[in-house]
Amino acid sequence: MLVATTDGVGTKLKLAIETGRHEGVGIDLVAMCVNDLVVQGAEPLFFLDYFATAHLSVEHAAAVVAGIAEGCRLARCALVGGETAEMPGMYAAGDYDLAGFAVGAAERGRLLPRNDILPGDVVLGLASSGVHANGFSLVRRIVAEAGLGWSSPCPWRPEVSLGEALLEPTRIYVSALLDVHRAGLVKAAAHITGGGLPGNLPRVLPDGVAVTIHLGSWPVPPVFAWLARTGEVAAEEMLRVFNCGIGMAVVVASADADRAEAVFTALGERVFRIGSIGCGAGPPRVELSVPGSWPA
Repeated sequence: MLVATTDGVGTKLKLAIETGRHEGVGIDLVAMCVNDLVVQGAEPLFFLDYFATAHLSVEHAAAVVAGIAEGCRLARCALVGGETAEMPGMYAAGDYDLAGFAVGAAERGRLLPRNDILPGDVVLGLASSGVHANGFSLVRRIVAEAGLGWSSPCPWRPEVSLGEALLEPTRIYVSALLDVHRAGLVKAAAHITGGGLPGNLPRVLPDGVAVTIHLGSWPVPPVFAWLARTGEVAAEEMLRVFNCGIGMAVVVASADADRAEAVFTALGERVFRIGSIGCGAGPPRVELSVPGSWPA
């Protein structure tokens, strides 16, 4: 079966444009598409991009496309083409927009999620590389209200600039997740993007179950603690807007949890047991245990 996805990078592009750092958003673009593809059990085959701007800057476009090519290499798929559009009057000088399109394939009986998700199953979380490509409208507001610039020293990584730290590209989980899926260990997977854990996990769960997420079960990257503290953002809002350190959630049988965790670790992922599946009534829901100090 063929599976297709499409996505963009959102207002993270504003940060790339204002800092002059364009390579990473190309990786972000691929990641946002192929991570959505692999959670359906599909292997990415090829990718296309759409680049729109007022007037083409060859230097900027070349940097973006180089990032897209690197993202495709990481996702093990082909970059087969794309479209570059110049539209004066639609975009301000120097601005551009990106969209991506990925197509993959899966055997008909190997699509995710599986239909055997049961109470007692374990939820594993794969660590994110940072903010990824969601929530940047709030990030930009917090940075502005804090009186900082993108060239300011990063509060949690003073050896780099704030802009450089925030532009860390989205992690691509394709290789590791496909290998664990082919081993028969994955029941479901959710790419944690806009909506966070509470908004994305229910999409891959059946009616009649609830998932409990233990928020103290993984180390929260310092960027999120800084955003929460500086922007006075409540824990519930942080979880709704950001990935908070978990870029991919994977449901496995309790008996397979040790093996799945070992395979993910061997493949270079940082993996944590973040929750479990329990009984519920009606549509699936996420229950959160929020420690008083979280996410500090």
